[in-house]
Amino acid sequence: MNHTRWKLARERAVAEGRREAPEVEAMRTEIRLAFDLGQAVYDRRTALGLSQAELAMRANMTQPQVSKLELGGTVPTLPLLARLAKALDASLNIALDDGTSSVVFTPHAA
Repeated sequence: MNHTRWKLARERAVAEGRREAPEVEAMRTEIRLAFDLGQAVYDRRTALGLSQAELAMRANMTQPQVSKLELGGTVPTLPLLARLAKALDASLNIALDDGTSSVVFTPHAA
């Protein structure tokens, strides 16, 4: 199921007052985290004017890996997150609290 259909199905269930199974809610949380991270990587990369290939080279990755990450298709390891933060010249801040998340790359001071 693609992201748009997934979101519509959830909204329809909420509107009808139905509650999703716990495993479905857990899966949605994981997907949301992956999308939040991907968006943060994309935002910082474009703010720096980097291509996916340039970021890949800086982070010792391949361009397809960067693409997949930005699309929310993968959950990276902690060492990879550290390499990404360094490659993006930023600190990575992830806040997780009761089903909500925030992923922010904070640029280093010049």
